[in-house]
Amino acid sequence: MLDWLIEGGTVVDGTGGAPFSADVGIKDGRIVELGRITSAARERVDAHGAWVTPGFVDIHTHYDGQATWDETFSPSIHHGVTTVVMGNCGVGFAPVTKGREGELIKLMEGVEDIPGAALAEGIRWNWESFPQFMDALDATPHSLDFLLQIPHDPVRMAVMGERAFTQGQAGADDISAMRALVREALQAGAAGFSTGRSDNHRTSEGKETPAAEAGAAELCGIAGAFQGLGHGVIQMVSDFDVLKGPERFDAEFDLVEAIARASGRPLSMTWLQRDPGGAQWQAIRERVDIAVAAGLPLYLQAAARGIGVIVGLEASFHPFMGFPAFKEIAALPLAARAAAMREPARKARVLAEKSDPVAGDGTAIPPLVDILLARIELISGRMFPLGESLDYEPSVMQSFLVRAKQRGVTALEALYDHLAEGAGENLIYFPIFNYNDGTLSAVRSMLGHPRALAGLSDAGAHVGTVCDASFSTFMLTHWVQGRAEGRLPLERAVEMMSGRNAAYLGLADRGRVAPGLRADLNLIDPARLRMDTPRLVRDLPAGGKRFLQKAEGYVGTWVAGEPVQLRGQVTGARPGRLVRLGGR
Repeated sequence: MLDWLIEGGTVVDGTGGAPFSADVGIKDGRIVELGRITSAARERVDAHGAWVTPGFVDIHTHYDGQATWDETFSPSIHHGVTTVVMGNCGVGFAPVTKGREGELIKLMEGVEDIPGAALAEGIRWNWESFPQFMDALDATPHSLDFLLQIPHDPVRMAVMGERAFTQGQAGADDISAMRALVREALQAGAAGFSTGRSDNHRTSEGKETPAAEAGAAELCGIAGAFQGLGHGVIQMVSDFDVLKGPERFDAEFDLVEAIARASGRPLSMTWLQRDPGGAQWQAIRERVDIAVAAGLPLYLQAAARGIGVIVGLEASFHPFMGFPAFKEIAALPLAARAAAMREPARKARVLAEKSDPVAGDGTAIPPLVDILLARIELISGRMFPLGESLDYEPSVMQSFLVRAKQRGVTALEALYDHLAEGAGENLIYFPIFNYNDGTLSAVRSMLGHPRALAGLSDAGAHVGTVCDASFSTFMLTHWVQGRAEGRLPLERAVEMMSGRNAAYLGLADRGRVAPGLRADLNLIDPARLRMDTPRLVRDLPAGGKRFLQKAEGYVGTWVAGEPVQLRGQVTGARPGRLVRLGGR
């Protein structure tokens, strides 16, 4: 007898092939039948009119801390994700030297905008080595499967101590010790190694991340840890020295190629239309095409939409946080704060003042406020109300620049009035990257590239500024169902989020709907599929707040044959496990 029989659905099998009508039979965590099924089943689900897809594989998350206290990987579980990959961008929580845990918290807080107080209270720190970290997470029940990459910064800190921050280049002994730690993690089943090389990444104290300027000897030396193992990937983020000229770009990409050659393993990198540096993504594409033709296994992690921030009075930042007249009321409850903002005298004071500098504490967001205020009239052309309609590809005619001109006021006043309305819950969408021409046309081009991987959700990170764990749902609602031009075929979008990502990681047991594979599945009602408006909730340890965005239309999500989500409600099932690669 089958455990579950999903009857009459439209199967989008994750291979990129055309959808087809079929029943899906599940037993003992596996898909055992596909087609017209007459077997008896303990549970039957009528799937007529719905899509049956593989569970989605999110290759770029930052649940490293959250996974120690949250069994469900919220909000990914609400968006059809059944497997997540952590340890991206070179930051994480293992290996760790006892007594230096706080340094890793400051690193994650600064780079990924996760409240340090929440991390300090929520993480149990019952490990030192990376294999011990893997064991600790594996011992905790979870809804979804997860993989761990070993991040560069903690490795460097474990080997070099304070020198990781103060000494630019590692010595030969340092590199050998780092390679040994990475090798140890890979032999324990780690999914790969990650490194971050972005000028935008800083600790919460304003320090450069330890490995930001690591040289070729260090990176290629560490990459040698993969030799002879036959599994694992490398993930990296770099802004390719966008402001330092084309020769710096070429030198950085040469390094990417050298790392790929030294490891012999697939390497994926962040792919964005930057601002400034709007043409860089095309230069990256050209170099990748040449490298792939020469046999290098390079891939490009592409986002589903613009990369930016949500601005609000309760979010991590808003334009008025540095104004003296606003700081007088900043501690008031939200509704009272908004009411105080509407007082004519206070509004006049704020708009007549200049903001105090708010940059300098090292976090990624406050420096953005200073930049924003210095160029507010121009930048407001890329700032839009984020309401119930959830338009993530808005026209410039919806921007605060145009709204201000229509009212005959400054952009700053238009932003002020929007945030001060009602109970102060209004939000503003500010896409910084991938939106240089006011559309998602560059994103559509990226998604069409054969080496593109659906990634960059940063699920679990930037909790006070974004909730891009919803990327998977956006892929379906916008690129498959919504956009008037340049739509993606349903089978292509599903293949990118499931079969392609699974194959990149070397996961042969999931990512497709086929007999013998794991029953990691979604049942989706396309007529009801939609994203909810992001809401700020205080459900992190120590009362920390985060944006939470759920979805409707996911009738069910199964992990290893057990339903972990049914009609928007997380179940008590905890079939998720740490996936160890390399036969472990």
